[in-house]
Amino acid sequence: MTKEEIDHNFKYHPPTESKHELYFKIREKAKELANIIQMEVPEGREKSLAMTKLEETVMWANSGIARG
Repeated sequence: MTKEEIDHNFKYHPPTESKHELYFKIREKAKELANIIQMEVPEGREKSLAMTKLEETVMWANSGIARG
């Protein structure tokens, strides 16, 4: 990783109005999937991991938007 990449990845990226809309869209779709998982997947490690990974997916997607 270059110094420029490190500087870029670890600085604050203020959201723009268009980014707010995209963050919202991603969160809403993830929430739809989370509700399906909650209703349909039996309790257990797999369900817990699925929910954790879904949260991670939203966070990484938002990070990609912010850094983009």
